[in-house]
Amino acid sequence: QVQLVESGGGMVQAGGSLRLSCAASGRMLNHYVVGWFRQAPGKEREFVAAIQWSGSRTTISDSAKGRFTISKDNAKNVVSLLMNSLKPEDTAVYSCAASVILVGLPTTPDMYNFWGQGTQVTVSS
Repeated sequence: QVQLVESGGGMVQAGGSLRLSCAASGRMLNHYVVGWFRQAPGKEREFVAAIQWSGSRTTISDSAKGRFTISKDNAKNVVSLLMNSLKPEDTAVYSCAASVILVGLPTTPDMYNFWGQGTQVTVSS
């Protein structure tokens, strides 16, 4: 079993930055993938970024590319999402999730097996 706890959400003005953290506990194998998703009111859950638990591979959505960075602190078992140049349209509940997939970096929610409770990010204009 895997447990995920997000932190770091909050309110920020447009152009600002936030760092979200996802602390993972339980049995995490190197081929597992941790992803970040977001969901705005009235919209479907959207993929943001993902990283292999070994830290060797990452992928990021087009909307986040150039602004967001996903990374992993191996000593703390924490996956971070650094979000720069935030825009009002980035406002959403951000959730991290873990996938037990053997190969690849999945970008759809149905490929993820464990979820955190989410953290609110609000970007004001």
